[in-house]
Amino acid sequence: MSSDQKGTLTLVGIGPGGVEHITPAAVKLLAESDVVIGYGQYLRQVQSLVDQTSVQEFPMGKEQERALEALRLALEGMKVAVVTGGDAGIYDMAAPVFELLAEMEPDDRSLVDIAIVPGITAVSMAASMIGSPLAQDFAVISLSDRFVSWDQIARRLDAVAGADMVVALYEPSSRHRPGQLGKAQEVLLCHREDSTPVVVAREVTRADEKITLTTLGRMTDFEHDKRTVIIVGNSTTKSVENWMITPRAYA
Repeated sequence: MSSDQKGTLTLVGIGPGGVEHITPAAVKLLAESDVVIGYGQYLRQVQSLVDQTSVQEFPMGKEQERALEALRLALEGMKVAVVTGGDAGIYDMAAPVFELLAEMEPDDRSLVDIAIVPGITAVSMAASMIGSPLAQDFAVISLSDRFVSWDQIARRLDAVAGADMVVALYEPSSRHRPGQLGKAQEVLLCHREDSTPVVVAREVTRADEKITLTTLGRMTDFEHDKRTVIIVGNSTTKSVENWMITPRAYA
């Protein structure tokens, strides 16, 4: 690799899971990259699309290290792709990469071309499989308190629920915080009827996919984890057979 060749760093969203939902732009970019960096699960999703000798795997929780290595290689003139689940700009690698870029000197930043290839998100994929739950304004809130305190999460939940917005919940629980969804349910029930339609979508587009249409009062009864997205309807949302329908406008 010539040292005077300008490097590239592209953040590549690879969608919710199924390889058929990776965009053609992402497929093309991955095939052209010198190095592909990512969390193991994401790399396995694209293993048929990349040269395995060019792969660098990082464990979950090492986002900063992934960003540093990607920038280092790009500064050496390489074409680097960082793969992320869903979309890189939503709860994923765009933030640590751009935070590092912001700390660099302008002359150093100019040595690397940065781009983002967007991916299909879990919430949009889940919504497409259940009807029209997102037809009005909606908010996406992660229940993970790894980066944001629970008090702040609860305030956000209370605000959007009080504004009668449809709410999509990411990372509703994990081994380390099994009770987060129950606490979120308590906040939402201050503003919504317990009969409000809810979809619990786990492992969307993967082999273990399970899509359940239920209610706000029962949403904690079904299996959920960090690979689950939950969509809670607003006051106009209704369920009809296996569909969750939010009309485009209030009556």
